[in-house]
Amino acid sequence: MELRTRILPRMLNSEVEAYLKENDIIIVPVGTVEMHGGMPLDSETVISEAYALKMAEACNGLVLTGLPYFYAGATTSGRGTVQVSIRQGIDYLSAIAHSLLRQGFKRQIYISFHGPAHMTCSPMVRDFFDETGVPILYMDLTMQMLKNAKDLFKSMDSFHAITVGAYQIMNRLEDVPLTTGYYHQNPQTCKPFDDIFGLAYQSAAIGYCFGTPEDHMSTTAIPDKETRKRLADEGQELIETLVNRMDLPHIAEQMRSLETYNHANEEKYPWMPSAFRKNFRK
Repeated sequence: MELRTRILPRMLNSEVEAYLKENDIIIVPVGTVEMHGGMPLDSETVISEAYALKMAEACNGLVLTGLPYFYAGATTSGRGTVQVSIRQGIDYLSAIAHSLLRQGFKRQIYISFHGPAHMTCSPMVRDFFDETGVPILYMDLTMQMLKNAKDLFKSMDSFHAITVGAYQIMNRLEDVPLTTGYYHQNPQTCKPFDDIFGLAYQSAAIGYCFGTPEDHMSTTAIPDKETRKRLADEGQELIETLVNRMDLPHIAEQMRSLETYNHANEEKYPWMPSAFRKNFRK
């Protein structure tokens, strides 16, 4: 079917009902609102939403936007940062996942470009499987970039281009300010603690916050609209290339196959949490 939009909040209920007769994929970008150098506070939300839109186009899915308020992390020293605890984020996201399942979205893909998001998303998808027997997926976009785009991601300039490109994809390019005052080469004030920060995955090792706004982050100079447009085009191409390399049709099919595999295991091992819950309800 031809869709007027793939963004669920912009659809009519009848359009969603028609889609669910043919498919069951929804991509959920999990964002944050936090200080981000010379970029808007919702940068990492917009990056995730832009990726989600391109991913949905690749696998005929829908996108649930409007989820910007989750655990920010070390940026809480900035007064523009909105901080939600990890536990609160897990519970909120779990409620959304259960709602989407009841609506008919069995293949749910949660994504984020925000480093600490794994602490919210990964526990949720694992608990959700134990509760329902339905395997939903979390994809860390930072990890995907390091895995599938090392040849493209040459420096932080590529990251800034992706940020601007995401705003262009979401038709919000004008929200990226023209500024030259946020570029610097100073090390982060917390750099002396890198040895203990690296003892676990990303931001999950130990608690801390940035000592100065410059820690998050140095931002490439965008002196004029021409520079912004150049970065936007470069970043959009990077996003589209990475999404193509992800092979979303394969991922979607693997999710369906994994569900069949899991059902077989539930028959063999009725003490699995998901199987036990199903049998108990009977």
